[in-house]
Amino acid sequence: MDLERFIDLFADNFERSGELGASICIRRRGEELLHLAHGYRDRERRHIWTKDTPVLIWSATKGLSSACLIHAALAHRIALERRVIDLWPEYGQNGKEETTLLHVLTHRAGQPALRDTSLSMMDHDTVADQLARQEPFWKPGQMHGYHPRTYGFLVDELVRRITQGTPIGAYFRLIFGDPLNLSLWIGVPESIVNDVATIYAPRKLPAQISETPFYQALADQQSLTHKAFATPAGLYLASQMNDPTVRRHSLPSMGGIGTAGALSRFYQALSSDEVFPLETVQRIAATQCVGKDQVLQINTAFGIGFMKDPLDGNKKVRRIFGPELDAFGQPGSGGSLGFCDPKNGIAFAYVMNQMEPGIFPNAKSLRMVDDFYERSGEIR
Repeated sequence: MDLERFIDLFADNFERSGELGASICIRRRGEELLHLAHGYRDRERRHIWTKDTPVLIWSATKGLSSACLIHAALAHRIALERRVIDLWPEYGQNGKEETTLLHVLTHRAGQPALRDTSLSMMDHDTVADQLARQEPFWKPGQMHGYHPRTYGFLVDELVRRITQGTPIGAYFRLIFGDPLNLSLWIGVPESIVNDVATIYAPRKLPAQISETPFYQALADQQSLTHKAFATPAGLYLASQMNDPTVRRHSLPSMGGIGTAGALSRFYQALSSDEVFPLETVQRIAATQCVGKDQVLQINTAFGIGFMKDPLDGNKKVRRIFGPELDAFGQPGSGGSLGFCDPKNGIAFAYVMNQMEPGIFPNAKSLRMVDDFYERSGEIR
């Protein structure tokens, strides 16, 4: 493969597209094909960005959290069709008795927001209690809608219930982080809290983006979209995520921190039988729901615990995770992206600290995904 082409594309992200610091890592069948890093950890350009620079990956964290719940259920011989109340009895209130683990993992639980808007993102126990008590926003399993903030609390509480008390951040290190030697955490240790790159908010939102159905709904304080991104409360600003206390805190929906190399290595493990049996990987990759997303206001698709590209027949209508139909992953706000393509053994990760506007990853990473597949004769 022509790695010079990737180096040029990556450099172009800095020269023309305003990247500050970023890394990309692509693996195929266990081999690291590409690993690039460039730029700075801070806007003052005092600290160089390297392959070892960890950075916030926002909602790409959900992929890590999903893998933890799937693993915990598998390890304890708990079928994903089991009801949540079998593990978390308090959850069976106000019409949620038939909610299953599969509903949670496919964003069909009807719990994308809290009805009590005062509860804090930093208070797991109180948020979990509210999720157990409140009425869902739709009948579980009836439709799907991205759970941007509450997802982590639901998955974390289920992991704790299955493992008799292990928080998901610790479980991730136990099952994935330490055995695979990953520089990837859901709540970083004190020893590296000051080594994390500073994250910066997106620049001004372009008019063509602000006028989309998602952003129009987000601006409406009465909409479910707004409530989903506003509850639990707090941590609305990118700058707040740079607080060392927040970096250390386990936020399974949006607080993961790590390197592109580690995120790619994580997805490499998911694309083979290294962690899960191949039949489990195939099941994760199978689309469980597709159609109008009640929160994002566009068509989305989910496998088990991971996003998929929605299809029109056998053709992708949006291509984030490459051309293969069984590819799955999870993007993060501002442009971070991690995914795998089990058919070809591909694992891809892109991380950066200058966020861009938009729901999904932008051209900075997506053109590198497209170019990789276009130029890889073995895959084609």
